[in-house]
Amino acid sequence: MTHSNATDRDGAFATHSAHWGAFSARWDGQDISILPYGGDPAPSPILGNFKGALRHKARILKPMVRRNWLEHGPGPQRREIGDDFVKCGWDTALDLLAGELARVRDNFSPRAIYGGSYGWASAGRFHHAQSQIHRFLNLVCGGYVRSVNSYSAGASAVILPHVMGPFEALSRRNVTWDQLRTHTEIVLAFGGMPIKNSMVASGGLSRHVEPDAMRAAVERGTRFISISPLRDDFPAEAKAEWIPIRPGTDVAVMLAMAHTLLVENLCDRAFVDRYTTGFEVFESYLRGDSDGQPKHADWAAAISGIAADTIRDIARSLVRNRSLIAVAHALQRAQYGEQPVWAAAALAAMVGQIGLPGGGYNYALGAMGHTGRRVNAVPIPTMPQGSNPVREFIPVARISDMLLNPGAPFAYNGSELRYPDIKLVYWAGGNPFHHHQDIHRLRQAFARPDTIVVHELAWTAMARSADIVLPATMTLERDDIGAAATDPRLIAMRKVAPAIGQARDDFAILCELAERLGAAKVFAEGRDAAQWMRHLYEPTRRALAERGWEAPDFDEFWDRGELALPSEPDDGGILRRFRTTPKESPLPTPSGKIEMFSKTIAGYGYEDCPGHPTWLASTEQPDTAAPLWLVANQPATRLHGQLDFGGYSQSRKIEGREVARMHPDDAAPRGIVDGDVIRIFNARGACLAAVKVTDDVMRGVVNLPTGAWYDPAPDGAENPLCLHGNPNVLTRDVGTSRLAQGCCGQITVVDCEKFVGTAPAVRAYEPPIPVKSRSR
Repeated sequence: MTHSNATDRDGAFATHSAHWGAFSARWDGQDISILPYGGDPAPSPILGNFKGALRHKARILKPMVRRNWLEHGPGPQRREIGDDFVKCGWDTALDLLAGELARVRDNFSPRAIYGGSYGWASAGRFHHAQSQIHRFLNLVCGGYVRSVNSYSAGASAVILPHVMGPFEALSRRNVTWDQLRTHTEIVLAFGGMPIKNSMVASGGLSRHVEPDAMRAAVERGTRFISISPLRDDFPAEAKAEWIPIRPGTDVAVMLAMAHTLLVENLCDRAFVDRYTTGFEVFESYLRGDSDGQPKHADWAAAISGIAADTIRDIARSLVRNRSLIAVAHALQRAQYGEQPVWAAAALAAMVGQIGLPGGGYNYALGAMGHTGRRVNAVPIPTMPQGSNPVREFIPVARISDMLLNPGAPFAYNGSELRYPDIKLVYWAGGNPFHHHQDIHRLRQAFARPDTIVVHELAWTAMARSADIVLPATMTLERDDIGAAATDPRLIAMRKVAPAIGQARDDFAILCELAERLGAAKVFAEGRDAAQWMRHLYEPTRRALAERGWEAPDFDEFWDRGELALPSEPDDGGILRRFRTTPKESPLPTPSGKIEMFSKTIAGYGYEDCPGHPTWLASTEQPDTAAPLWLVANQPATRLHGQLDFGGYSQSRKIEGREVARMHPDDAAPRGIVDGDVIRIFNARGACLAAVKVTDDVMRGVVNLPTGAWYDPAPDGAENPLCLHGNPNVLTRDVGTSRLAQGCCGQITVVDCEKFVGTAPAVRAYEPPIPVKSRSR
């Protein structure tokens, strides 16, 4: 057994897993001790967030109901973070919820129920909140309105199938870290490859291989180039060259590099002719035939701030070396986010190395721990969700639009759809006040449904915005199985500590609800949680046995604490096969080739997403009122907003407040010095943050990561100041384009000023004080 020390049976350490790594833990009755997985060469420091989290004051101890909803019944109502809640027993809370689910289902149909549940929740494959709630809504309630795609990759997941192929094939089964360390000579990474992102993978990781792979590549002579507004978007191991770029201008640089290859006869015409379609249209655009503007390096330099000679030199180097072009998720989380994904693919096609080991194009390599790894050869345990008969859906980032505009039309990926009229929102395992943009608009949207229900382990802003709040266990308070499709370990996630207060796991809650709604057997299938884990393990065991691998029964696996899983060959996936045998292995695009010009997309007639990669400047630009760019990237101290109250996250705040970074040349004229509290603001809202003054951020940019829990000042303002530093009070809630309708939360424009006086204390983790209900 490679977990450090002993197991839970002798009173020592129990194996467990989280999205940021496998580990062992021990509970002493007050707090836990953590030991990272013994085979992990670079354990994530985010494991430190479990310290102090299990019994934190923010944990939800009992079922609670918003007093206004309890006294006046369901209906649209203003839901404020500071509203009163009433304690209820489990029977009362579940009776209320079952009655409300039946009312909405029977009077308005399942099309009036939105199953939100967007969030990472547990790494466990059984106690997976999304799977549990979606299964319940499908089997017990007759379906629900669902969301598609993700906040992380909303634009890329839609554009890539038109251009090259499925998202996961181009991000996960393509170029691996082993290929990079062995073959790649230049890595050109737009948005960098920050380790803080690749430390995380849904389902967990047993080995974080990225730092060692980059170190080995550098020792062999690999050159890493980071085009980003932030210096530290690469780890130190990569020794990357930092080329600062104005936020949102990467497409101009990509097009200029493509133009350089074109006019200097460096384009691989043989590759383009054989493996792509529509190049003549793209070439005409690059030359400026269609709009009168050649996309040369001097043009891009004026837009991006990168010197023209630098753009040309990098372009030339791409064809002289085994080169890999990578695009971070960050670039497509912005207006017209489809364009950098497509433009980078077109540039890589002109270089001509797509499909070569360690070369070509890999979308989002390093953006999550799933990328750059070999795929498991056997299935991992997966909770079946049943079939959803409701056809209505929304792109995940359009929830405010849906709630505010029932019945309104919207465009998506060539279709004209309408927003459903939602009466009940059921959320489990997620916090949209982290993910979603323009929080003040989201608050208005959450006033529209009749009822909002949340399963949650702590008093997040989403829990404080709900009508019925059901306390859920934390992963350490239950048994489960940890697994990811790209990690070669199955982990026994053993319960480490007893549940806090009256908290229950999602399955137990939903079983009781299903019984009240007359569908207990349909939902649970006669199994308890332990029996379900054995049931879910069996397909993995059977697949192992069929391939001649070690296939222990569940009890032996559980006793060991882990099980090795075989991996598929590192074969380069669909792009390698396409390069090798293009006729026999066409890409799953309309043409079977890489689409430099897409007749399908052009046929949609979207001005905000034309038929070829195009430079489209954001409609929001710095001005006198908001002269700075805000980059709201992923945090380094937690996964999204999870366990923001945990030890590691708290240790990196300044006096409990989230830290923003800005360049000395932007701080000095504003009288701001390192450690000050600043007010960051624009026309949508404002927040407070502590500040670090550093040249790791380019001039003209403020960097404030996401994930600090929303903490509105209790002053009754329509758009209250966030005291904690949540950047989504500043970001705008618009779709990337009519094609994908992804989120635009990565960049916006702001100004900032020194906060004068005593800054209000952060109150984000304070639970509501229960009150008594007045009779109706």
